[in-house]
Amino acid sequence: MKEHAVTIYDISKQAGVSIATVSRVLNGSDNVSEATRQKVLKAMEESGYTPNAFARGLGLNTMKTIGIMAADSSDPYLAKGIYFLEQLLRGEGYDCLLCCTGYSLKNRIASMELLITKKVDGIILVGSNFVYEDDADNKYILDAAAQVPVMLLNAALDAPNVYSITSDDYTSMYNAANMLISEGITDILYFFNSRSYSGRRKEAGFRDAMKAAGLSTGDGTLQFYRGNREDVPAMADLLEHVWDQGHHFEAVLASDDTLAISALKFAVRKGIKVPEELSVIGYNNSMLTACVTPELSSIDNRQETLCQHLTATLMGVLGGNEMPKQTVFAGELIRRGTTR
Repeated sequence: MKEHAVTIYDISKQAGVSIATVSRVLNGSDNVSEATRQKVLKAMEESGYTPNAFARGLGLNTMKTIGIMAADSSDPYLAKGIYFLEQLLRGEGYDCLLCCTGYSLKNRIASMELLITKKVDGIILVGSNFVYEDDADNKYILDAAAQVPVMLLNAALDAPNVYSITSDDYTSMYNAANMLISEGITDILYFFNSRSYSGRRKEAGFRDAMKAAGLSTGDGTLQFYRGNREDVPAMADLLEHVWDQGHHFEAVLASDDTLAISALKFAVRKGIKVPEELSVIGYNNSMLTACVTPELSSIDNRQETLCQHLTATLMGVLGGNEMPKQTVFAGELIRRGTTR
């Protein structure tokens, strides 16, 4: 039978203290009484627990390294997030190890295990697709969090030693749809390509806005694109197919800027005037918004702010401080030339 590896969960239970208290002892924080410190150290000694290298308080040398996992570093949104995080962490004196995992759970588990063996001080998961709907599929995150802090960028998971920094995608999408409706646009096509944590929140926001206005979300109102995320012509083909089937929508509300740009390509093909005859809104407010004419209206989910707060939270955790488990920031619709 495989021997059970002792984790900070076990130490917490044996010493009768919180995981945060164990973390403070591991990090040498002064914000813990000497009696409690000795109780935790005794539990570690009795259980044979070997702390991770981030345990400065026990005299070990921290690796001063943070593991970063992203599905695809060629994705403009994820690449920008990685850049922000690396710069911020470097400013705090930390190096980074990056694993590009793809979208396979098997590869993500392997990457997580690799980072743990490298004795990183913490792990950051960049992007909402790392959190699955099936709780069993999130076990790899919980296992890692038993050893080091795990930070989620724009995803949420309620678990010990897991910290979530998110944008309020639900409200942002709800407000964008509601703005279109308030301008008299009722035939809105929602165009999306992901059912990640963030993707599900966006879709729910759109559906609820339509429902609140008494509008249907049936008959092709939601279109899911399953192809290559860089194939803009194929995205435009899907919209053209929907149009040619008789669904002449008045607006496209897209879950990212690339999908929104494909709507502009579709409009050029069909001779549809933007924004007079078709309004288009993207998501992420990326550099792509300035690469088209007219410039793209898009929802800014404040990625840089999320990365700044995530880094500050991680530094607080590594310093043995009590930090908020989840922080949510509001997004903002930036109106440009593709909306009236």
